[in-house]
Amino acid sequence: MINDSTRFLVEFARHPQTVGAVAPSGNALSRSIIAPVPRTGEPTILELGPGTGAFTAHIQHRLNGRGRHLAVELNDRFARQIAQRHHAVDVVIGDASGIREILRERDLTAADVIISGLPWALFTPDRQGRILDAVAAGLTTNGVFTTFAYLHALWSPPARRLRAALHARFDEVVRERAIWANLPPATVYHCRRPHPLGS
Repeated sequence: MINDSTRFLVEFARHPQTVGAVAPSGNALSRSIIAPVPRTGEPTILELGPGTGAFTAHIQHRLNGRGRHLAVELNDRFARQIAQRHHAVDVVIGDASGIREILRERDLTAADVIISGLPWALFTPDRQGRILDAVAAGLTTNGVFTTFAYLHALWSPPARRLRAALHARFDEVVRERAIWANLPPATVYHCRRPHPLGS
């Protein structure tokens, strides 16, 4: 039975166009990215690109049986692994740009928090824009979107494009301090108050 790091490496080798990392995210990054998940109430949490479930486990621990937790994963092997490990998670094998349809099929109007582990650097500008439009449209008015970027690539064109796209779609975009404990080091974006589409 292979561990998560090996599984990630295998899937990266098989699908380098869709798996954007060679190892799962570490605990420090996971704790930072799931920070907006409420500790009370019955929130709806939507996770995009959970991979082997590094963020999933932390979300489930925070929820402790409350609310709804949906995970949208394009890689069927990763999706099956999440479903086997976390029975409370509603796992969807699908594309992140279909957020509104995924929510509607479950009689949900919007998510309170959307957490992304998606490999933004692998996406074309058009695909990145479609997903972020879906994210903004799929959040409640006071919802929070969180995603991350690797420090070594922050000034690359895809990373600059992501920052510009986030600022175009949210009133507030806060970049957290560097998480040096992650491999590779990373930073987290917390985005609040999504703009209505077309504004």
